[in-house]
Formats: sequence, structure tokens, C-alpha cells
Amino acid sequence: MSFNRADPLVSASVPPTGPGDLLRYWRDVRGVSQLDLSLEAGVSQRQISFIESGRSVPGRQTLLILAQTLDVPLRERNALLLAAGYAPVYADAPWNAQEMHGVVRALERVIRQHEPFPAIVMDRYWNVLMSNDAAPRFFNCFMDMAARKGPRNMLHLIFDPQGMRPFVDDWPNVSRSLLQRVYRESVGRVIDGGTRHLLDELLAYPDVPADWKEPAVPAATPTMPVIPIGFIHEGVVLRYFSMVTSVGAPQTVAAQELRMECMFPADEATEAHHLNLLAG
Repeated sequence: MSFNRADPLVSASVPPTGPGDLLRYWRDVRGVSQLDLSLEAGVSQRQISFIESGRSVPGRQTLLILAQTLDVPLRERNALLLAAGYAPVYADAPWNAQEMHGVVRALERVIRQHEPFPAIVMDRYWNVLMSNDAAPRFFNCFMDMAARKGPRNMLHLIFDPQGMRPFVDDWPNVSRSLLQRVYRESVGRVIDGGTRHLLDELLAYPDVPADWKEPAVPAATPTMPVIPIGFIHEGVVLRYFSMVTSVGAPQTVAAQELRMECMFPADEATEAHHLNLLAG
């Protein structure tokens, strides 16, 4: 059975704090009825009803089964357990903690192998945690990256008129596509407070299209299978697309919230120009 999930472009309200209210909140976010959840999770509808009404105290395993069925992010699963009086299950150590060493080494290896094209590792709010050598070298071809205060945020870098914004080709479509990506790639497909704050900051920049939530209508015969992002360098438009990778089967909060993005040339002309640009 597959749930008919709620539209990910609709952000949910701030969740409550009780376990029953939290469970109902996540059902509403996913657009799932008690019956559907019962059939998928193997927990009786009566028990789910009792949990949500506060008439029953759920066991820890039952909560975890329901949370997994609803695809609740690991950070929020911990909150659900705490609300019910249980200790968190998923470690919430920083991304560079010792327990993350194997994951971090793997990410370092991948972004290093992606040279000479930019590759970065970001947290859930698009803050850059790691990058290969090509990433700062590429952006330094357009602006002085050293002049920007850290931590560096990829979206602010693109949207800021003092950053990469003057070099972005077809700004209305690019900005619309990036804002929609914030929704699509948010952890658990839900806009939390930090992501909402990031969106508010981005929308405050000039020339952000008011209709950005509306999907772009593709051309009758699209020339590319993706929407590239173009950067204008000395009158030449360099076109790139991204591949985004997340950690499979994460068991810690940090592992779930890491995201690696690798930029690729969208055409041969861009690849040739890029190689010459970074060779200089």
C-alpha cells in the first residue's frame, strides 16, 4: 500500500508537544487517515485513536513503528519519544563527531574525485560543511569569496546581489527552481522553523518572482532533460546541473540531514570553457 501523501509544497503548522497530538500532526502532514496508518503499520485503528486522544500511553516500539510508517524525520522521532516519556533513540551528535567519521570520509572521497567540477556537502539549511578545491576556485572566478563572512550558505550566495546573483542567467526561472528545491529537499518533506526562516530571508532579496510556487510550464520540445543553472562569465553562459546525494538508511540525525551536491556541465561547450577557466 502506498499513501497518498500531502503536497510537499504546503508547509505544516508548528507541531504540538503531546505524543497524541504529535502523532495526529504527522498524520495530517502526510495526508493519512487513521485507517490507512493502521493498515500500513500493523497497529489497530482503535489503538491509534486512543493514542491520539490521550486515552492510551503508547509503547516505545509502537511509537517507532508509527513514526517510521509516517516517514517522520529522525530528529522529530526523538521529539516524539521524549513527549511520551522515553529516551531518544537516534544520536544527535554534530556532523563531524567521531561516530560520523566513516560517513564524512566517504563524502570527502566522493567530492575529491569530482574534481575539476564543484562539489559540496551541506546541512539541512544549505550551509556548506565541506567542499572540494574546485568549488571555491570556480566561484572565485566571479567574485571574491574571501570577502564573504562564514558560515557560507549556498542559497544566500546565489540570491545575494553582492554575491553570485549578478552572474546568474535567466534569474526568474533559476530563483523559482531553487525555492521549489528548498521545499522538495527539506528533511521529511516538511518545512521546519529553520527552513521557514531561510525562505523568508531569500524572499526578502530583490527580484524574486512572486509566482515562484507555480510550476514552470515546459516547452513543447525541451532541449534538456533538466533545468540548468547558468552563470555568465565574460559574456559566455556556462550551464550546469546538479546531482544531489543523501546518506542511505541513516541511523543518526546528522547522517540524515547531510546532503552532497555535485555540479556537472550541461553541455560540451560549458565543459570545455570550465576546464580552461580553472586551468588559468
